Amino acid sequence: MSQPQSTVAHLRMDYATDGLRLSDLDPDPLKQFSLWLQEALNTVSIVEPHAMILSTAAQDGTPSARIVLLRGYDERGFVFFTNYESRKGQELAENPRAALTFYWGELHRQVRIRGLVGKISGEESDRYFASRPRESQIGAWASNQSQVINDRAELESRIKALQLKYEGQAVPRPEHWGGYRVWPEELEFWQGQPSRLHDRFCYTRQAENSWRVNRLSP
Repeated sequence: MSQPQSTVAHLRMDYATDGLRLSDLDPDPLKQFSLWLQEALNTVSIVEPHAMILSTAAQDGTPSARIVLLRGYDERGFVFFTNYESRKGQELAENPRAALTFYWGELHRQVRIRGLVGKISGEESDRYFASRPRESQIGAWASNQSQVINDRAELESRIKALQLKYEGQAVPRPEHWGGYRVWPEELEFWQGQPSRLHDRFCYTRQAENSWRVNRLSP
């Protein structure tokens, strides 16, 4: 039997950047993240600089990953919003740990974050929900995220019913929808380099919230 032929082997890019040195890094990984995120925001060709891969795992270790949007961050951690009854919500209830991955290909950069996850307060979720477009608020009620649905017509029917229900009034936040915060225990900053000899630095949280920084082999 003939072996399948690769169709992507020739799609190889060699990164050419100034590289990354320990002296380039801020001692505080949150400040370093802010610097890189701002550079991504200033790069016009990056369409969704806040997009990140959220990786979770069920209690039995089965992994799952999807792209969500970063909606805020500070010394307490990184915040995203979702349906608590979705697959990711169920997995976080069973195993409250997650990994986040940002990839800004135009800058040849990646940031990886691992840590504990918890729900943010109802007040914080209420404030963010109130800032969303009305159509998105209705959508949070209409979609039983990750559940089987017969067809799109069923979803659109729910949306119409909810539009009538909340006509002329504010749409409240569903109890099954809100925010999570990833409290980082580890952050890795990756800068692409030629010949796949990339620069990698990992911040690991220590006692009293100090950080140890190590260079990792590519």
